[in-house]
Amino acid sequence: MAARRKYPAVDVGVETLEGFREHRTGRSAALLAHYGFLSVFPLILVMTTILGFVLQSDASLRARIVNSTLANLPIVGEQIHTDPSALHGSVLVLVFGLLAALWSGTKAFVGLQASLNDIAEIPLDDRPNLAITRLRGLIGIGIIGGGQIGAAIVAGLTAKASIAGVNVVLLLIATFVINTTLLLLSFHWLCVKEQPWRQLLPGAVIGGFIYTGLQLFGVTVVGRSTAKATPAYGMFASVIGLIAWLTLHAFVCLICAELNRALILHRHARNGVAAEAVRVG
Repeated sequence: MAARRKYPAVDVGVETLEGFREHRTGRSAALLAHYGFLSVFPLILVMTTILGFVLQSDASLRARIVNSTLANLPIVGEQIHTDPSALHGSVLVLVFGLLAALWSGTKAFVGLQASLNDIAEIPLDDRPNLAITRLRGLIGIGIIGGGQIGAAIVAGLTAKASIAGVNVVLLLIATFVINTTLLLLSFHWLCVKEQPWRQLLPGAVIGGFIYTGLQLFGVTVVGRSTAKATPAYGMFASVIGLIAWLTLHAFVCLICAELNRALILHRHARNGVAAEAVRVG
């Protein structure tokens, strides 16, 4: 207790961990990773179907795809290596894959809203109804999900050895800015409680920095490991790695939200405002 009064960093750190325990944030991160994982395989199904449409009528493109990074993808990669002409497009499968990906992706963002509202300690009666929550989830998929894909692509370009040093720095800065902005929008848009942008910025900046490092080194490590793995072990490694990857991302997002809350409580405690008053406000 004395250390918390003497050192602000210790007080903020302990308050963050206490909030993590009280709000069951670890369970929320696991749930987000679960729905994120469920959305990946419908997306792979959609991509496979689109490839089937494209490869049916373009032999030169088929040859380029066989020699591209798409051939290293889990599940689909082995089929591209052995017989890419066996991939066929299906409108029914395409529609099913899109609907399944949309359902699971929406559930992930609904879960993220619930998690952020739990961290902000919003009473259940003060939270939006199911229709508004789903609408927020759909908008989150379009903006935040799309931005995350863009950040991952930029991080993948950064990992290329052929890019000059100055360009690597610029790409890293761009990735960091994208990740920070997306976290800031997530904290502001997906939580019912209105909070000033400056109160949300510390967690967004720290999370953006962590996400940038994860995306940069994750692309390199995963690419090298799957390229050397056998098809069977590569598929299992990809599934396990994907679950761990999604869980880690969800954990970082929610722990940064807990950090923002802890900083607010610390600031008000220093000014003599009770923690209960901060929670009610």
